[in-house]
Amino acid sequence: MANAPAVKEHQFRWEGTDRKGNRIKGERVGPSEHFIRLQLRRDGINPIFVRKQSALFAKRKRKITSAEIAIFMRQMATMMAAGVPLVQSLEIVGRGHDNPSLGEMIMAIKLNIEGGSSFSESLGKFPLHFDDLVVNLVEAGEKSGTLEALLDKIATYKEKTEAIKKKVKKALTYPTAVIVVAFIVTGILLYFVVPQFQDLFQGFGADLPAFTLMVIGLSKFVQSFWWMIALIIGGSVFGLTFAHKRSRAFRRFLDRVLLKVPVIGDILYKSAVARFARTLSTMFAAGVPLVEAMESVGKAAGNIIFTEAILKMRDEVATGQQLNFTMQQANLFPNMATQMVQIGEESGALDSMCAKVADFYEAEVDALVDALSSLLEPMIMAVLGVVVGGLVVAMYLPIFKLGQAI
Repeated sequence: MANAPAVKEHQFRWEGTDRKGNRIKGERVGPSEHFIRLQLRRDGINPIFVRKQSALFAKRKRKITSAEIAIFMRQMATMMAAGVPLVQSLEIVGRGHDNPSLGEMIMAIKLNIEGGSSFSESLGKFPLHFDDLVVNLVEAGEKSGTLEALLDKIATYKEKTEAIKKKVKKALTYPTAVIVVAFIVTGILLYFVVPQFQDLFQGFGADLPAFTLMVIGLSKFVQSFWWMIALIIGGSVFGLTFAHKRSRAFRRFLDRVLLKVPVIGDILYKSAVARFARTLSTMFAAGVPLVEAMESVGKAAGNIIFTEAILKMRDEVATGQQLNFTMQQANLFPNMATQMVQIGEESGALDSMCAKVADFYEAEVDALVDALSSLLEPMIMAVLGVVVGGLVVAMYLPIFKLGQAI
């Protein structure tokens, strides 16, 4: 039997009134105006008008970010703690969200729950935004009747991991900014400014300094082969991005190299340790068995070297070995973290000890990023000063020599 043709969906703007008579409006995607009207009535909205948007004016769907997921979990935790029922909480959060894509996803989760699915099952249908860790914790909360408390733990965990992720991005952005700005400024000077001086020097009829000749030669190369330089840079960026996405071996190599870079490597290392401790603390506090928790802990590490080590540790823990011993064998974790885990295992307070480890290393990452920021601000000025100053000196050297000769 032939496959049915795919139904083309369009974006519609709508306006209507809710059950209390309040006037509301928004946007929805569907195959027809009739479908959108039926959907609105099913959701308790009386449509006043529904209009199809042309492709020219239709808004592109915004991407759902991990930061928005963290905010969603905090909103749900707050609503549930206030005694608002789950479905109603999803209704309130979904209707009031600024990102239409996230609003649609939340409303889809709500419809799944109304259709008989559990909250954890509904979240599991969106694995791109809700990983196994979140789904497992929500499922544990549903089974134990402590969903409100677990949602609060998830929200806290998401907020902490987002904060440390922003710190790491900030640390990596500064060096990149220095290189990019220096490269752009150098390119502009070599392509547009140096040729002006070159025309001036031709009338001197005297030998130019070696430094000036070198800069002029570099300028000629840039003018003649700028397309080749742009192609090499673009190809390198594309190739590295493609290799990072497709090759596990390349990611392993890159993560290992980054861990050895001065300052940056220290930030990445301590952030990975903090993620490990924070994730393990959250999972263990929720009552998830250690071996099962280690799977999610490994995926959340953010570094393939740590991920592979944690998954190997999981296998060793499954055979009956203590977690602190497997950490020592991995030869990857700092002694302080290993000792704290050992104390936690012996005292039966592994979750609280891991939380303390996470707090300590998150504070360490904060301090390192602030120190790096303070160091790089003058470094940016120094690098640009050397680059721009060097080019200016190269261009003015012949003028100075001409003045001395006169």
